[in-house]
Amino acid sequence: MTLKNMNLLVCGGAGFIGSNFIRYFLQKHPDCSVVNYDKLTYAGNLENLDDVEGNPRYTFVQGDICDLEKLNEVVKGKGITHVINFAAETHVDRSIHGGCKDFVLTNTLGVQMILDAVRFNKLVKFVQVSTDEVYGALGLDEDREFREDTPIAPNMPYAAAKAGGDLMCRAYFVTHKVPVIVTHCSNNYGPYQFPEKVIPFFIFKLLRGEKVPVYGDGLNIRDWIHVLDHAVALDLLLHNGIDGEVYNIGSDNERNNLEITKLILKIMGKGEEMIEYVTDRPGHDRRYAIDASKIRSLGWAPAYPREKFEQGLRETVEWYLNNKEWVEHVEQKKKNEMNKFQENLERSEKKMRAAV
Repeated sequence: MTLKNMNLLVCGGAGFIGSNFIRYFLQKHPDCSVVNYDKLTYAGNLENLDDVEGNPRYTFVQGDICDLEKLNEVVKGKGITHVINFAAETHVDRSIHGGCKDFVLTNTLGVQMILDAVRFNKLVKFVQVSTDEVYGALGLDEDREFREDTPIAPNMPYAAAKAGGDLMCRAYFVTHKVPVIVTHCSNNYGPYQFPEKVIPFFIFKLLRGEKVPVYGDGLNIRDWIHVLDHAVALDLLLHNGIDGEVYNIGSDNERNNLEITKLILKIMGKGEEMIEYVTDRPGHDRRYAIDASKIRSLGWAPAYPREKFEQGLRETVEWYLNNKEWVEHVEQKKKNEMNKFQENLERSEKKMRAAV
């Protein structure tokens, strides 16, 4: 089914996955329009969308998903029919070491505000983009994957906050019949990713001639998907997904962290002496694995399956190497943000010590 003249509100569209989705959606659907609604926190970057800025079917509005009044104003003023939400605090280490208030506000309360806007304005559909981390962890030797009916059991503050948003979606569907779909996707890779995530983080460090840190023994496993495959899956669900359902999205591409690290080193012509093993982080889930058979039954299949992962990773590395100006701007932004984060962390710790 194709919905012509869709006016789509993309919350968090200036980030990594959101910007890739917007670019794909505008190319795929010439009769549809996009309003990019983004707070522009540290990971939001309008440079990600320089190539669509002049498109008459694209509009940017700066705003916070926790601001229901602003959301309603945009929905009514722009004639919004559908919503997809990428807006989230996503950095796991930050949620562990820096406090998780912002994570709860954005990932749980913010989702509730969107649900209220969808409900009050009687919109056609809302797709909430979540994570496989809400399921908790699998053992390395377990012969199973996360299914849509796997119980939610998050182990880290970030995942718990995302699970809160997912459960709010379920509650609004059951109680208010809000037309919402929740997706749980595996780890994404591709162009325009902020360098707090492992693949661009390693690429950036190697470009500076620095070693790359591997947590623990490096055997933690994640299921990897190319961001464009994720975008195609989300577009399919906007059009054909069933309200009230949960859909897992993954490429059946399990890789341990050490394997990812060695592939990046190989692509960049570096040796394994550039690996530095560091103390594992608290609550580090051992393995994630996605059963995506439900969305595959709708006709979706990844363009970068497991056997094409090295090709996709090589294209990703080449993108960063060929976009040095973007890299330099983002590196400076990251440096500024880390300084601010450290200052806030020290301030919070001082307050906590004073309260004891």
